Amino acid sequence: MAKTVVHYLCRSCGGVQSRWMGKCPDCGTWDALEKYTEPKVKAGAGQSGDGGLIEIWAGGDDGPATGAARAAAIPLPDIVAADVARQPTGIGEFDRVLGGGLVTGSVVLLGGAPGIGKSTLMLQAAAILAARGRRVLYVTSEESAYQTKLRAERLFENDGAEASMSELYVLADTNLARIVEQARKVRPAVTVIDSIQMVYKPDVEAAPGAVAQVRRCCTELVCLAKISGMAIVLVGHVTKDGQIAGPKLLEHLVDVVLSFEGDRHLAHRVVRGIKNRYGTTLEVGLFEMTGRGLKELTDAAMIDPAARPQPGSVICPAMHGTRCLLVEMQALTATGFLGSAKRRTSGVDANRLAMLIAVLEKHGGLRLADQDVFASAVGGLKVVEPAADLALALAIAGAHYRRALDPGTAVIGEVGLGGEIRPVHQVEQRIREARRRGFRTLIVPSDGGFVSDGELVVHPARTIGVAVDMLTACASTSGPPRPGGVAS
Repeated sequence: MAKTVVHYLCRSCGGVQSRWMGKCPDCGTWDALEKYTEPKVKAGAGQSGDGGLIEIWAGGDDGPATGAARAAAIPLPDIVAADVARQPTGIGEFDRVLGGGLVTGSVVLLGGAPGIGKSTLMLQAAAILAARGRRVLYVTSEESAYQTKLRAERLFENDGAEASMSELYVLADTNLARIVEQARKVRPAVTVIDSIQMVYKPDVEAAPGAVAQVRRCCTELVCLAKISGMAIVLVGHVTKDGQIAGPKLLEHLVDVVLSFEGDRHLAHRVVRGIKNRYGTTLEVGLFEMTGRGLKELTDAAMIDPAARPQPGSVICPAMHGTRCLLVEMQALTATGFLGSAKRRTSGVDANRLAMLIAVLEKHGGLRLADQDVFASAVGGLKVVEPAADLALALAIAGAHYRRALDPGTAVIGEVGLGGEIRPVHQVEQRIREARRRGFRTLIVPSDGGFVSDGELVVHPARTIGVAVDMLTACASTSGPPRPGGVAS
């Protein structure tokens, strides 16, 4: 009798160990190894790890959509590059992050916190594809088919879209073999599985959602997408740390990994690309949750340039992929304890904040060693590019001195360790967006070569000390005077 092989799989990095250890030797994560039993291969089953599911697809009456020919080595000059066919979902912000749409034969993993709107987004995309004549199979493993219909009626009430959804098929099941069988019969162009954590294979001795089940089911679905040509979208859960649940290998298997972010108690949502084999990961999609589903936000900057700015608030034109968004950088300083001052961030790199605080103390004349500093990018966006350094630094200085810039002022620039303001890329696009949104004053690096015109006033700044002096000179609120100016 064959001995059962038992391994221990790391849910963080996907590493396989022969015995349990408290700390994964590959990635160093504690208490991350989970028991994994190799499934028994039945007599006659393929040895490629498909467990018979590929044979189910290839053995149908009509055969697979693209054929299940065995792979063969081909000389590099003989390989013909095929055009990558994309299927736009009809949701512009979602297609932007995907790189133009779903690629035929690709597997997309969409992760997000509970209640964030993952199922709503996928049902809206599936309905639009079905209305355009593309057959879609929506597999719901957490709801019944009737619950999905009720949600669709709420989302598309009075739109007349329900009458055009004859190409949208709903399957409420969790057994992967039955899901593959229904996919063979329906022959969809796109399959949505919501969610992958609830799908299981009967021959794997683990509960649904376990590392072994998620890993095996995802492998099967990737093989299915490649041989059938259909695009598969997997909806996944996230852990309390915000990482996609399951082994890290899950992200390596799929072609595209998207993160659905935001606070479920607030309206704004952000879809961000983490991995994309067919496009860039710099794009973000912006949505607003309404009573009838997710609404695209093509212009998400809810900022009034004529509003009176508050101390510690500075507007920065930040680039996210190919688009420029006006982001409000906020900072707050409060009296703390010398040697144990707090540094907290939201949407801003904590290491970048620590560097800017040090530059402000050394070259800006601020004393922040005994001050708690809190920094945030308003609206749920994550701002990591260096072009927002000067805006964040002026927000900290403004909060400390209780000073604010004049209304209609935006700030662009990277701050170096020597206190110099360095040029940034795509300045023309940033200035154009700020001008379009009604901003008439800009603080920019002095090396940018930009001069004031009749519509836009440009204030060049060579050092952080000069920029802080501008903040004081443009003060619109009362507060304690700033100590003596810093030489530029």
